[in-house]
Amino acid sequence: MSVNPELQGRVFPPVAPYLVGREKVREFARAVFATSPINLDPEAARAAGYADVVAPPTFAVVVQEATLAQLLAEPDAGIDFSRVVHGDQRFSFSRPIVAGDLLTATLTVASVKSLGGHSMVTAESRVVDAAGAHVVTATSTLVVRGDE
Repeated sequence: MSVNPELQGRVFPPVAPYLVGREKVREFARAVFATSPINLDPEAARAAGYADVVAPPTFAVVVQEATLAQLLAEPDAGIDFSRVVHGDQRFSFSRPIVAGDLLTATLTVASVKSLGGHSMVTAESRVVDAAGAHVVTATSTLVVRGDE
């Protein structure tokens, strides 16, 4: 089964809000070898003008993951997860993610393309804070390998 081209333009419902925890930020920072004090120490973050520790930029994938799960679970998508390779990841920030943020993400399928028997699905997850202000848009391109 190939990827359904009618996915292009589809907007999924917002996922449940994600409360960014200080320890989750610290754990993620250690996992990606982020060594800036603002990622680990609340006092250093406050001294730099933030309310709490600042998540490394790639932390946005933690919030984005729930939106991609919606896409992958969509019955008419035609996406076989066992054939998916992550092709590209980009972030466009309005501001950094900080511990204490309550973030909600909404996924839009930006494009579905066929290329040499494979499909490329580009999905944009727009992440907003509790006030509805944009924080980051995480854009993923998934390559769905065609049949052998």
